[in-house]
Amino acid sequence: MTSPALPTDLVVIGGGPGGYVASIRAAQLGLSTVCVEYDKTLGGTCVNVGCIPSKALLQSSEHYEFSRLHAHEHGLTFDGLRFDLAQMMKRKDEVVSSNTRGVEFLFKKNKVTWAKGTGTLRPGNLVDVTAADGSVTTYQAGNVIIATGSVPIELPFLKFDERRVLSNVGALTIPEVPRHLVVIGGGVIGLELGSVWRRLGAKVTVVELMPNILPGNDDEIVKEADRIFRRQGLDLRVGTKVTGAEVHDAGVRVHVERDGATEILDADYVLVSVGRKPVMHGIDAASLGLALGKRGEVVVNDQMKTNLPGVYAIGDVVGGKLLAHKAEEEGVIAAEVIAGKPVHMHYHSMPAIVYTWPEVATVGLTEQEVKASGRQYKTGKFPFSANGRARTMGETNGFVKFIADATTDELLGCHMIGPNVSDLLAEVVLAFEYRGSSEDLAITVHSHPTLSEVTKEAALAVLGRAIHI
Repeated sequence: MTSPALPTDLVVIGGGPGGYVASIRAAQLGLSTVCVEYDKTLGGTCVNVGCIPSKALLQSSEHYEFSRLHAHEHGLTFDGLRFDLAQMMKRKDEVVSSNTRGVEFLFKKNKVTWAKGTGTLRPGNLVDVTAADGSVTTYQAGNVIIATGSVPIELPFLKFDERRVLSNVGALTIPEVPRHLVVIGGGVIGLELGSVWRRLGAKVTVVELMPNILPGNDDEIVKEADRIFRRQGLDLRVGTKVTGAEVHDAGVRVHVERDGATEILDADYVLVSVGRKPVMHGIDAASLGLALGKRGEVVVNDQMKTNLPGVYAIGDVVGGKLLAHKAEEEGVIAAEVIAGKPVHMHYHSMPAIVYTWPEVATVGLTEQEVKASGRQYKTGKFPFSANGRARTMGETNGFVKFIADATTDELLGCHMIGPNVSDLLAEVVLAFEYRGSSEDLAITVHSHPTLSEVTKEAALAVLGRAIHI
């Protein structure tokens, strides 16, 4: 005898950043909410095998590199300095565990039901949840949010085995410092994880098909990042194509080509980070009649509604910039729309960060995008080398750059590379939310001495009024 479907206001399929935030917000708004997640922990890729563990290793490796290369500048010396990779990995796992437990606590606090198992969406907003023991619980949902995320893209001749050919998952658990790590893809994930292992002593070669690393970023940021990363020791091979590879017990032989010249790179590990694609476990789009885009992403409007009644989608599965904070905001919008609030999603002020050192932080349009639009604009730039706090820190690489409309002074883009710019960007994003101008930031008092004064000075530079340069 089949058990009757359990009624609920909302079923969220996926417990990643978008899914769990949508679940919590929906519960806050009084909706009975079930979140389906088949992993043993909540948090999805970001918390378990992405943002959080990578930042933990980045932090640990930054401490080691500072101790090795720069501590003496501050009068600190060490005898026999070494690192304990096992302890770094243990700490990383503890940080992840703390975050996943935190999400689970928030579910209990907000009375969100965690349905542990694999979710399958059926017509009429029925969701079957198959548990590990094979038992099935069916929910009759008033509304459904699809938040199933994305997976890394494989190369046809380099399938992930997470032993020698690694995705972001395997790159976080390498049991030894590689002799030679080849990173295929010069984007965010490749540069961040490549930086971790370079700092710990690996030779790291980054192979990027495009003419530059960090495709899509402002040209001046890319140029500065390329210069700094090469000086740090990353071997950057831009405009280079991977044409083949052979995997063997001790490593991988990677065939590359640039300008007709071929070369073989012998690596003990290869990280493939050429992008991610939407994944829809338990969502049969064809049978459901769910509309998809050209890249397999779920098509939604600015309220995160799909073409199916009562079905929404958020996060990586809808495409666009694959960012955890984007997924979270989309989740909030979806939950609030379901609760009857007059809200919509916009991407005008969506920040993006690269957590290398120095960091890269951006919002809005690049200069090349503004130029291509034909819009008249002006720019302003200020270096960290002219900032008192940056000098006290010994962190003088990089700059802040603004792009503003030549007539109205409205901010069109901001691009930063430097220390702690992931935090400095927040005030600029707020200005973007209100369609603020460079003058708004320029006349705002910033504490002294702080790195944030670089932001103020760059805004002043747009107006031709920078003080300290």
